[in-house]
Amino acid sequence: MSKNFLQIHPNDNILAALQDMKKDYVVHFEGKSFPLKNDVTAKHKFALQDFKVGDPILMYGALIGKAIRPIAQGESITIDNVVHASSDYNVGEQQSTWVAPDISKWKNSTFNGYHRADGSVGTANHWLVIPMVFCENRNVNVLRTTLLNALGYETAQDYIIDTEVLVSQYKKGASAEDLMAAPIIKTAEDIKQNRTFPNVDGIKFLTHDGGCGCDRGDSDTLCNLLAGYITNPNVAGATILSLGCQNAEVKILEAAIAKRDPNFSKPLHILEQQKSKSERHFIEEAVKKTFLGLIEANKVTRKPAPLSKLVLGLECGGSDGFSGISANPALGYASDLIVALGGATVLSEFPELNGVEQELINRCESPENAEKFASIMRAYSAKAVSIGSGFENNPSPGNIKDGLITDAMKSAGAAKKGGTSLVKDVLDYTERVTKNGLNLLCTPGNDVESTTGLAGSGCNVIAFTTGLGTPTGNPVAPVIKMSSNNALTERMKDIIDFNTGTIITGEDTIQTKGEELLDYIIEVASGNKIPAAVRLEQNDFIPWKRGISL
Repeated sequence: MSKNFLQIHPNDNILAALQDMKKDYVVHFEGKSFPLKNDVTAKHKFALQDFKVGDPILMYGALIGKAIRPIAQGESITIDNVVHASSDYNVGEQQSTWVAPDISKWKNSTFNGYHRADGSVGTANHWLVIPMVFCENRNVNVLRTTLLNALGYETAQDYIIDTEVLVSQYKKGASAEDLMAAPIIKTAEDIKQNRTFPNVDGIKFLTHDGGCGCDRGDSDTLCNLLAGYITNPNVAGATILSLGCQNAEVKILEAAIAKRDPNFSKPLHILEQQKSKSERHFIEEAVKKTFLGLIEANKVTRKPAPLSKLVLGLECGGSDGFSGISANPALGYASDLIVALGGATVLSEFPELNGVEQELINRCESPENAEKFASIMRAYSAKAVSIGSGFENNPSPGNIKDGLITDAMKSAGAAKKGGTSLVKDVLDYTERVTKNGLNLLCTPGNDVESTTGLAGSGCNVIAFTTGLGTPTGNPVAPVIKMSSNNALTERMKDIIDFNTGTIITGEDTIQTKGEELLDYIIEVASGNKIPAAVRLEQNDFIPWKRGISL
């Protein structure tokens, strides 16, 4: 690989700049020599040949655009000379074999997790407080204020300032000198040691704006999503606050839980405000029942579990022109390792699979899954077109600025997160992962809505690649933030957990980084490493209302 540029696939007719390149720089590639027609910024692409209007542009071996004006060899590929284009797809014969990577290094490896009655294993142990409808958000926030500090779950990054020490000493008549000398810093470790329930990693409060006043289908979807969170292996139990008259009825939630886990046995406390004597009594009962639930949750401790119990969500956001070259394929290799070890991985964000549908269809193990994937993709695309949009509108201004100029280009790189293994199952939004191997899950391209959906389908850890940086996290599944480039890792090291930029600079390969990533995932799953999104309490939760979200 040249230190300056890269051809990703042998069929590509454009090259990717790995670092800034000046006009008139002479490119030498496979017997061709030509000067750049303009400055090319790192992450962007330039023409390997001359293009006429309408000529296809290929990257990752896939159609990612068409020329809308003549493009000279050595000229930058931009939104001014290329428009989105993608290949059509059809369900045909499916691939039946796959060569798995070498997993001998992890043959006897385990992670320390929380074993659940349904056979799943959590990488964390959380209690949930959930409103059935937005009317209960205020009461959920009252519970948050009431419970967190009292039980030792103060918001903590690396430390917090304990002003109660100053208040206490002031009331005792302390002098200004004494107040200045008072120790008021509490570290994260101090806080954890003071928890009433040390085996409970957190109490998570999932407020939202749904449950009523919307399409009944949205309410049903919300109930299914909440059921997915309650049955997620990282959840020990939940307190549910219902008003009583909302569209998102408790009976719909209970049916959704039973569908996912017919023998559901986690502690679940459901309270209805309209049946309570008063709001005060309602809150009082919620606090007491939550406390009793936490007592039960605290009885569960970490124990060894095989790596086949990992359910890894594959996510990206704030992507750049390096994402599909470093972070995504490294994650894809780790995905292949987990699949080979008997675990499950989940590739989401269907708008960002536009242009690579045929590859994924061919990798589906059954015709039924291939047809389901194609059907969902066509329906999603048609709905976007019907409201005057389309998948071609997916790339954000940040994506375009950093080299991802068409949705098909973005998608071809995003799909690399799914590695090369066969597709074992195709899931619609909120459907639960039940098969080991690679799963495809329909979620929107919106980072938080998609990550929310991954946890709702049962992921117990999520790997999230980024080239521009994003603080997105999840309330129940630890989110590992992966950087595609060294500069981002240095600039936003407070939110980045794992750097793959060394693939770009040549110190590492996709394989070595993928193996290193799996080791890191095991440490996170065991509670030995705490990702930044968890430490910073980036508990993002946005249910998808099944509208067009690109």
